[in-house]
Amino acid sequence: MDLRNSIQKRRSIRTYQSKPIPQEVLEEIIDAARFAPTARAVEPWEFVIVRKPERLTEIAHHAVNGKFIAEAAACIAVFCKDTKYYLEDGCAAVENMLLAATSLGVGTCWVAGDKKDYCSDISALLLAPHECKLVALISCGYPQSPKEFRSIKRRAVADILHWEEFERSTP
Repeated sequence: MDLRNSIQKRRSIRTYQSKPIPQEVLEEIIDAARFAPTARAVEPWEFVIVRKPERLTEIAHHAVNGKFIAEAAACIAVFCKDTKYYLEDGCAAVENMLLAATSLGVGTCWVAGDKKDYCSDISALLLAPHECKLVALISCGYPQSPKEFRSIKRRAVADILHWEEFERSTP
């Protein structure tokens, strides 16, 4: 799948086949993350891939809006060292991973991390160093149906693009 196609077809997938994701596919997804933009070339990111069902269930128990993680083939916990731009850098890495996964036929869902009540519990569960902050959890799995990678209607470019400044609407 080419980049534009991956961008247009990426969706939050929450139901998965009970099929494992090969290690090399997960590593390719992480490889895409390391090419994300990073402020001051700090590269503060660290990634933990969880595949054991009992660990996925524990993570799902803590992540209030991520109960479906328990049924995923894997979960990628995205941590960043507590730098000035850790959140921006971490989110850029997450987006690269989501697009790479889509291009590889792997469905994902970005579950919030930063500032959630469960961050400390998941950090402790995964033995994260104290200087690292949980930025996101990404559930990964092969979608139940390939139709889940479908294009959806979005606002037209003309409706969201402004040149030089916002146009003033007339009252």
